[in-house]
Amino acid sequence: MGAVYFYHLTRQPLEYTLPVLLDKARQAGWKIVVRGTDPARMDWLDEKLWLGPDYGFLPHGLAGGPHDAAQPILLTTGPDVSNDPACVMAVDGAQVGPDEVNALERVCILFDGNDEQAVQHARGQWKALTGAGCSAQYWSEEAGRWEKKAEA
Repeated sequence: MGAVYFYHLTRQPLEYTLPVLLDKARQAGWKIVVRGTDPARMDWLDEKLWLGPDYGFLPHGLAGGPHDAAQPILLTTGPDVSNDPACVMAVDGAQVGPDEVNALERVCILFDGNDEQAVQHARGQWKALTGAGCSAQYWSEEAGRWEKKAEA
């Protein structure tokens, strides 16, 4: 049974936080799906990941290519899990259901704390997923480093 971790981004934007989390998930040996809602935004993330973090290379690809099943990190806007992930990282309000949380090692929901609509959407996701019995943690970086603020 997996867990869902909510990451409330207030100090660093997605393009800085996502590579750090992807690297940690890769170190755990997991394949990952990064699920978004807008194809143009996923293209943008793809470019950011290719330009890469200073600390290492993150092998990845956009869904719809001939080698999706082999991708260690697959960026998609749909329910595509053709790379058999252990972890889904949902960005920009992408949906994740309780069955998916329970089937995976980890689900991470990253949301922009400076966007009130994103915060409200994440609160709705927390309520729906914990209400369905999913194990959840809420992490915030407001103090300058990541701290667990809540657990259910």
